[in-house]
Amino acid sequence: MLLSGCVTATVDEMVFNEPTAGIGNSTVVILGRRQASDQDTELSFVECVGKHISSRDKSIIVLGELDFIDALYPWFEPRTAPLRPTALKKLMQRRPVAQKMAELNTEYMIWINGNTERTHSMSSMSCTLSPAGGGCFGFSHWSDESNYEAVIWNFTDMAEVGRVSTNASGQSYMPAIFIPIPIIAPVKGTACNGIGDQLLKFLSAHY
Repeated sequence: MLLSGCVTATVDEMVFNEPTAGIGNSTVVILGRRQASDQDTELSFVECVGKHISSRDKSIIVLGELDFIDALYPWFEPRTAPLRPTALKKLMQRRPVAQKMAELNTEYMIWINGNTERTHSMSSMSCTLSPAGGGCFGFSHWSDESNYEAVIWNFTDMAEVGRVSTNASGQSYMPAIFIPIPIIAPVKGTACNGIGDQLLKFLSAHY
């Protein structure tokens, strides 16, 4: 049995130059920041945000992160990826990069920075196994917190055009009387949906 724990979430949005009718036939790529040990955004979260956007507006083409990085190797590897729009402008002066970007028809790049961390855990559960049978008895609980920020870059203007940040926290439980029953707080999923909905308002003509 899988139950859901309680999650609280907040989302902040700052937009400088929002498209008035969506992004048309252009594509968007969502990348995770991984330039340092404290900037190791999970690939699974980046994929979650991309799927959230494309599933709710099928006209938006979201390029896969790994496909995009491979197509532009080595310019978007963690050690060489541009950290600021000014660096992107210099990078686009390289003909192979500019040609590949034109082929991909990418209008917006979204950098996601953040992660989900276990902030607290406690367990008083014990499990036994014997020839007569076995089981678990006790109670466990833990807290998770997600903090992510999405920074939106426009390739046409070579500028940052918006930011979206989300914070989600929740507590999960696992009581056990013979069988453990997880009551999971979908913290990362809530953060993904929150930031995905805000990005849809920016990218989609239907939101």
